[in-house]
Amino acid sequence: MTYENLQLERDGHVAIIRLNRPERLNALSGGLVRDLNDVWDQLDTEFPQIRAIILTGNGRGFCSGADLSAQIAGVSGEAPRPAWDPRSSIPPLAPRMRLVQQPIIAAVNGVATGAGLSLSLASDIRIASTEARFASIFVKRGLVPDTGSSVSLVDLIGLGAASEMAYTGRLVDAQWALEKGLVNKVVPPDQLMDSAMALAQEIAGNPPLTVRASKQLIHRRQRLDDALPYEHDANGPSMPSDDRIEALRAFVEKRDPVYYGR
Repeated sequence: MTYENLQLERDGHVAIIRLNRPERLNALSGGLVRDLNDVWDQLDTEFPQIRAIILTGNGRGFCSGADLSAQIAGVSGEAPRPAWDPRSSIPPLAPRMRLVQQPIIAAVNGVATGAGLSLSLASDIRIASTEARFASIFVKRGLVPDTGSSVSLVDLIGLGAASEMAYTGRLVDAQWALEKGLVNKVVPPDQLMDSAMALAQEIAGNPPLTVRASKQLIHRRQRLDDALPYEHDANGPSMPSDDRIEALRAFVEKRDPVYYGR
């Protein structure tokens, strides 16, 4: 199977997924989300031949989050809002990743912001390049943390650090992420994929049925799908607000937004 928005490679028992919209820092378009859902389905059928997965991005970014072009067009009235399609909806990606039979290693090569941060959090293990940057940037777009990150971020780094990221939307570097436990390891850019592959091969060398059962057991308490309706409802008041529209317009116009709480 071929994909328009990502590349799939196999190396022995390891699959490598490369998000392939480098001109948009691998922002999540509807097409890319559909491709991700399809590739998870495909790799599920390839267990136990494929026993570990590496997720990374082509170009300078891991994933910059949702592609805002369609949202901006909808807010400005330039295009109708498309009908909801579960296969192209971003939030369900996180719980879907937790159901993938193989462990997923996020090799974070650049920016991982918004839903891109959430994809890294939904992975089982994170290895970051020294050039990686992370942000729960939702608040800067007039949104609450979503795609399961309201749960997974607190689980990983604790309430205080998660609150700091969620309330400020600040971009943090790889060293900060390592100190807080957001990532497992930080390596130079030219060592990122080798480091991820070495770990993936180590995992793949263990009994695949046991590794699969371990992943299921570890994630039993982290039910990201339970968080999705709460995240959706929390976004309800802000989605049609003037401040939400201002956040999008300021982003497009490359200026500081001015909020009035309405």
